[in-house]
Amino acid sequence: MADPTAAVKTRRFDKMPRVCHFTGRKTSAGNSIARRGKAKYLGGVGKKTTGVTKRKFKANIQRVRALVDGRVCRIKVSAKAIKMGLVVKPPKRNYKPAEQAAD
Repeated sequence: MADPTAAVKTRRFDKMPRVCHFTGRKTSAGNSIARRGKAKYLGGVGKKTTGVTKRKFKANIQRVRALVDGRVCRIKVSAKAIKMGLVVKPPKRNYKPAEQAAD
């Protein structure tokens, strides 16, 4: 008989994707270009590429409490979505401690 916990051990729940809930912004790939030399407009012979390395461009993802479908939950949103006003923040709690019972 197979181990029932084997399927649970293979799943990874600790990592959530860095993706914006509203705009879909996520990590994208690109190149980091190393150059040497002096630019032509500064009197040089021009810049020379000495190396190209893969790199990642990470979106500015923030974890915020927001109203989604009438419920307060924590979601990951990009800073651009927050600036655009796509995130609806939950109302502030008007918390007052319970009055002490008669002494």
